[in-house]
Order: sequence, then structure tokens, then C-alpha cells
Amino acid sequence: MTKRDENVSAMLVQKHQLDQSESKLSELDAALNALQQNQESNNNDLDLALADLDMMLDSQGLNSQLAEDIDITQELFDLESSVAQSHAKTTIVPVALLDILDFNGNMNWAEYQQSVEKYALNNHVDLSADPFTTLMSPIQRIELEKRIKDEFTIKNAQCDKYDYLIAGTCGVIGGLIDVLFVGMPGEGKLTKVADSAVDSAVEKFASMCGWQGGKEGGDSTKSAIDYLEDNFKVNYDQTTTFGKNGTDGAVKNLSMKNHHLKSLGHSPDLIGLFFSILNQFTDTSTFISNGQIITIDTNTHELKGGNFVSKIFSGFANWLGHLFSDMAGSSGSQGRGTGIPIPFYNLLLLFDVGEFGQHRQSFATVATKVFEQGYDFRHGVAMAIPVLITELLTRLMWTIKQRLYHKKPWQECIPSASNPELRRMLLVAHGSLCLIDAGDAALKSGGDMVQFLLRTNLIGWARFGTLALKEVYAWHNAGHIDVDAVDEYLDAELKKLMA
Repeated sequence: MTKRDENVSAMLVQKHQLDQSESKLSELDAALNALQQNQESNNNDLDLALADLDMMLDSQGLNSQLAEDIDITQELFDLESSVAQSHAKTTIVPVALLDILDFNGNMNWAEYQQSVEKYALNNHVDLSADPFTTLMSPIQRIELEKRIKDEFTIKNAQCDKYDYLIAGTCGVIGGLIDVLFVGMPGEGKLTKVADSAVDSAVEKFASMCGWQGGKEGGDSTKSAIDYLEDNFKVNYDQTTTFGKNGTDGAVKNLSMKNHHLKSLGHSPDLIGLFFSILNQFTDTSTFISNGQIITIDTNTHELKGGNFVSKIFSGFANWLGHLFSDMAGSSGSQGRGTGIPIPFYNLLLLFDVGEFGQHRQSFATVATKVFEQGYDFRHGVAMAIPVLITELLTRLMWTIKQRLYHKKPWQECIPSASNPELRRMLLVAHGSLCLIDAGDAALKSGGDMVQFLLRTNLIGWARFGTLALKEVYAWHNAGHIDVDAVDEYLDAELKKLMA
């Protein structure tokens, strides 16, 4: 049995009181009209009686002055007695009093609900009735249903040929930028720009942490990395399978080139944060290798702080500082070095399946080799640039088309991802980018899986995948309530009420 909603019950009783009040007002209007008609009738009868009296006086030869001196008190008393004995019934229907809800300012909610239930019982109010059919008028229900359909239901896109043409063009532009200016890790112009930006970010972060700058004529980035490595030490920074800073053979094929990938604490995402703090608290180190998650014991690592919260913050600070120390490659690496992985990239190492290439290597091994050749966070920043350009260009062109072609007001031209037409255009745009990216990678890789992935824009494919899932969801659930849109509307209304 469904529990009665107390708020709805109160509203149903209030609606009944309102309806009864309106009905009672109609009764009062009818009674007042009847009183007015009776008064007019009595006035007319009195006028006729006075006229008859004047005629009688005239017929008797009496004037009004003499009539005023005649005492008729006894006659009026006799007339009043006869009227009282006649039991004349009024034609006015008595108006009954309204039943009221027992309420006062000292009531608590439970007492108020008891009063509501008592009123409902006395007045036959069904507290289990559907509030939408009971509390709203037919016109209000129609308006509500129309608004829900227009604003809060999932709709399929109704794109025209110009939408597809614009989206495809934006995707081609992004794809050409990806092919011409990103390419392989460390080779494209945008990758070099991203490398420089990451180096600058590492130096700024080190300065915020107290680094005084590098020696004149020296490598300032390596100096900043050295400073961060010294100040943000972690216990999960094993670099080889065997050796002084190794795993005693627990993690196969671990090296300086891939330990940032295989160590889960080095991942710049929620997974990395979780395992970093876990490893620092439990004096362990967690790796992902050959489709397995491996945990080993490490030397004792004492976190700073006098309580649990401060130790958590210390662990977070160590994780963040150590990520920045590895983001631009370690201080001892040659050339560009290998930085930290793209967020969630290390999850690919769980897929230790398949046989690719001449040496029949698994997908996890291929993903590791791709990372070892520079497919790291810095290259991810470079790959994000053509994806971002495609995204912004598509949204800009959609806004311009809505304003100039469809003549919509500016407030309806905001490029929100909830708009089905814009969502479809973004899917087409990023799909075009991915097609160009995949075609270029296939042509230049010569069938080598590692080379193919090195030239693949993983960020673009991730964005295309999320858009594809949204489009499939919208297609499958077309006409259903969009819960996210409802939540967004309710949050906005709540903020207005709280302001």
C-alpha cells in the first residue's frame, strides 16, 4: 500500500475549502439578490398601500393634516398581531455555515495532519485522489502536459541538410588540424606547443611550492622537477622489475619508460587519487600489468598530520605534487622522456587479449608500447586542441544559424548540449574528425598496430563515443521524461527561492 503524501493531503483539503468558499459565495450572491427582490417588492407594495390610503382619505373628505392627528396605534398593534399569527414563510433560503479546519499557530505538523484527516472525513474528501487531476483545472493540465512535452522530454533531432553540412565541415576542419599539426607524439607543432605549456605549468607549480628558480644557463624545467621530486616523495614510485627500486619480480617488464603507466597512483584521475592515498596509508604499491592488478608491500611511509583528515590532505598534496614532478618527464630522462598517462588510459592494460603485429602481442602490451613512445598526458593536451576547435566551431555555427537563419531571439540561441539538433551536429562533426583521423592513421601505419594507435586521436574518439551513447539513448528513449532537465529546472527554481 502506497503511503499517503501528507503535503498532497493538505493541498487537497485546501482545494476543497477553496471550492466550498467559491460555492458559498455563489449562495450568498443568490440570497442577496433574493433579499433585494423582496425589498423592491415590499417597497412597491408599500407605495401602493400609501396610494390607496390617500385615495381613501380623499373619498372621505379628509386631508393629510387631519389624518396625522388621528391615533391608529391600536389598529397597528392589531395588524402586527395578525401578521405574527399568520406564520408567513420567507422565500429566502438560509445559508449554512462553512465547515472550518481546526488550526492555530501553536500546532505542530502531526496535529495539523490530524486536523486535515478529521476535516477530510467530515467532508468526504478523498485524500488518495490523484493531485494532478484534482488540484488542476483541465486547461491547467493541458498547459502542463504541453510544457512537459516541450521542455522536459527526450526528443530526437530534426536536423536539416544545412545542419549536416555545417557539422561535417567543422569536423573536416578539426580532422585536418589533427592530421597536419598533431600527428605522432613529439613531432607535430601542437604537440611541441603542449610540451612547452606543460613545462611552464610545472615551473609555475614548483614556484608556488617554494622553488626559487633554476641556475642561470641551466635547464629550469629539470630543476623544478628535481625540487618537486625532493619535496613530494611517495612510496609507490618503483621503476623496475628487479633492482634497488624494483618490485622483486612481482611486476613483469616494468621499466623507467612505463612505470608511470603501470603504477595506478600515477594516473591523473580519480583512480590515481584513490590508489595513491590507499598506498600511502597502507605502505603498499599497486600496479596494473598483463590484465592484472598487483599490490606489493613497500617501505614505511609516514604521512604528515596529527589526525585522519590532515593525513588525507597530506596524501592528496603528495599525489598532486608528485604528478607535477612526473608530468614533463623525470629529471633524469633523456630527450622528451615519458610523462604521466592520459586520464584512464592505464585501464587499457586490463585488456590482455588478442594477438597483434608480427610478435602476436596482446592489446595491453601494445598499449604499453604506445605509451613508451610518448603517448602521454602532454600529447593528450595536443590531441585535445583539434577536438576543442571542432566542438567550439560547431556550437558557434549552430548559434549563428539559429540567430540569422531561423530568426530566433538570443536567449534561444544558447548552444546547450541538451538541444537535440546541436547534439546531432556535434556527433556528425566529431564523427567526421574521427574518420579523417582513422584514415590518416591507417594509411601511415602500414598495418602496424602500435603505429596506428600512435597516430590515433584518443581524445577525439572518446568525445565521439560519449556523443554516440547520448544519441543512442535519446533515440531509444524518445518521448520519455528527461530526468536531467527536470533536475536542472528544479535546482534553478530552488536557487530563486533561496535567493
